[in-house]
Parts: sequence; structure tokens; C-alpha cells
Amino acid sequence: MEQKNIVATIYLKDGRAVKSMKNFTPVDHDIYELCQIYNDSGVDKIMIFDLSTDDDEHEKNIGTIKNINRNLEIKVCAGGNINRLEDVKKLLYAGCLQVILNASKPSSVGLAGEASARFGKDRILISVNNVDFIFKNQKIIEDTFHEVLVLNPNILDALENLTNIPYVVTLPEFHYDQVVTLLKSEKIRGIAGPYINDPTSDVMKLKSNLSKDGIKMDNFDPDLLWSDLKQNSDGMVPVIVQDYRTDEVLMLAYMNEEAFNTTINIGKMTYWSRSRQELWTKGLTSGHIQYVKSLTADCDYDTILAKVSQVGAACHTGNRSCFFNHIVQKEYVEKNPLKVFEHEYEIIKDRKEHPKEGSYTNYLFDKGIDKILKKVGEECTEIIIAAKNPDPEEIKYEISDFLYHCMVLMVEKGVTWEEITNELSQR
Repeated sequence: MEQKNIVATIYLKDGRAVKSMKNFTPVDHDIYELCQIYNDSGVDKIMIFDLSTDDDEHEKNIGTIKNINRNLEIKVCAGGNINRLEDVKKLLYAGCLQVILNASKPSSVGLAGEASARFGKDRILISVNNVDFIFKNQKIIEDTFHEVLVLNPNILDALENLTNIPYVVTLPEFHYDQVVTLLKSEKIRGIAGPYINDPTSDVMKLKSNLSKDGIKMDNFDPDLLWSDLKQNSDGMVPVIVQDYRTDEVLMLAYMNEEAFNTTINIGKMTYWSRSRQELWTKGLTSGHIQYVKSLTADCDYDTILAKVSQVGAACHTGNRSCFFNHIVQKEYVEKNPLKVFEHEYEIIKDRKEHPKEGSYTNYLFDKGIDKILKKVGEECTEIIIAAKNPDPEEIKYEISDFLYHCMVLMVEKGVTWEEITNELSQR
């Protein structure tokens, strides 16, 4: 059986998430916060519908979609207000895996043919609300579209008889037994609907239950069992917790067998509280949930390293990390490239916010954007000249000068290294 997907849907109006295609009331969460919840909670794909009504709003929504894709690891597909091939290209270039065309638009068939030929059939989806489009375009659909998004589950029987193309179905109401029956069909690739969109829904638990009922899901299937680990005298294993993006060490806690299995089943870090003598899923009361990204055992199988997406603070004191009490510290030269860049960036940013007399950096900020751009251009030219010199020391010096001036420009324009590295990771 092919792996099935749990799909969240976002309706985008004027750069914000709203409740539905017809209800433009904003949802309770900021759109980026909402996407991060979906990203961490076990959702397999996000579908975004652009509800814009003019070109300016359309461009704004595409910009929002681009920013969303910079910060997510899961698949995103998008549709809405697509009228020409250029609209398809913009969404794909904004980082979307696939683009959804609307079957109710007469132009969709011709546009889909162009888009499939240009970008590949696997990048093009179609949303349908009735069987007329399927009936009239059976051959074209199978040659042109990768998948159908079914907005009306009442047409599923007819769809099954008319085409072999796989589909994702949007369910207005959630009934577990119905979901199991649907997902056992060979043609269905996944489900969507309000239940999945609700950020409080336990998607990992749903996927775990579906797996038990014979549905192939993308959830944690551990390579090591609890019995493979070496427990301490209390029957527990210590867990070191790191932020999966920055590798910052956040905390140390302990798991027993129940905590270990619960963590794998629900995708949220769960420990055994030695002080309270009870199971403890981090963040259930504080909201500071730790979503599991990976669990790794050390060489002796007696310690676990957990990489997590941390919501809020890891420490009960309100600090991001529990490790903040300095004991000793020896000065050293930082060699980690990203940390060096971030450290220098922060110094430049501090100069802008707190000018220092005689500072060359403040001289650049005082002269303004044209002076900064002039220096960036000059340093770029110096790199080209240095590259013709056989001495590698000169090019290292010139590249360093160039990067410094680039960071001045970044601070001036409010661009961070995190945004740059996220952009690079999308390429």
C-alpha cells in the first residue's frame, strides 16, 4: 500500500490566514506560527489557497507563500488566482512543490497542458467540486495532472469509476472509521479538512492509530527499541535535548520505557518526572512543546540525543536553555562559520543601534545606502582582481572585506543570516 498523507489547508487573504474560502475572518494564529505548528505536528503537506482578487494582493500573497517555504521542511502546494503560466511559475519559484489549478475555470485545461509541458506533470494538481470536469476530460486529466484534490466527498464513487488518477479528499466532518475506510482505497493519497486544520488536533496520534489499523503512514518507525538501550539503576535513560536548527543544548531529562514509547507515538518529547513520579509530556501545561525531529543513541546505548523544535522556553525559569549558569569560561576563537557570521552581524547591528564615535561601520551607516552599495561594488571588483593573483591570501582578504560590507548592507536592509541560509537551503 502506498504511504498516505495528512494534509492541512490554509486560506490566504491579504497575506493572512482566514477561516475558509468564503469566510474571511482571520484565524486565531499568525500564519507563520500556524505553518510551524503544522510543520512540527506531523502534517505531511500544506495546501495554500490564494483568495486574492487583484494583482497587488496576489503578489502580496505570493510573497507570504515564499516566506512560509523558507521556514518549513514539509511539502507545500498552492493555488488560487492562477490565470496564466507566469502565475504557475511564480508559485513554483516561491518554493511550492506543486501548483493547484481550478477545474471550474475554463482556461485550466489549456493552462495545465502548458504547465505540465514546461515544469512536468508531477508539479500540477487540479481541484474539483463536481464530476463534470472529470467526465469531459478523462484522457487529458491522466496525461496532464499528478493528482486531484476533491473538494466534495460526495463525488468519490463517480470519480473512482471515471479515472485512475490518485486524489486527496477534503472531508467537512471527521469520522475515524470513515477515514480508515477511505485510506484503504488504492487511489486515495490522503485526507484534508477542518479537523486537520485545527492546530489543537493530535495529528501524530491520528497517524499512529491509522498505522495500527493497517494504513501506511509517514510516522516514526524506530530502528532501536527500548530493550536495545541500557537503562540506569532506576530503569531510565538520560536524554540530552538540542534545538534542531541551532544545535543549542536546551535541557537534560530522563525517559523510562513508557516515556520512550509515548514520545515515538505522539511525536512530542515525553519524560519521566523523577520528582513527581509521573509521565510528563513537555509543554502540556506551559505550551512549550518540544516536537521531535530525531532521536539518536550514543555509542554505549545508554544516552539519547534528541533534536527538537522547541516552542518557547525549554527551562522552567523562562530561559530558552537550562544551561545558563557560568562556572568557568576560557576565551577562544570561534571557528563555526555561521556563528562567526552571526557574531559579526550582531556587532554591526549594535553599531547601527548604538553609534560609536570613530567607527567605520557608523561612517557607512551615516553616509547611507548609496555609499554602502558603492563599497559592496568596489569590494566585489577587488575579489575579481585578487582571483587573478596566484597568492590565495589576497583573495581570502578581499572576500572577507566583501562579506563585511555585505553584512553592513544586510543590517541596513533588515536581512538576517537565518533568512540567507534558509533561502540557500531552498535551492
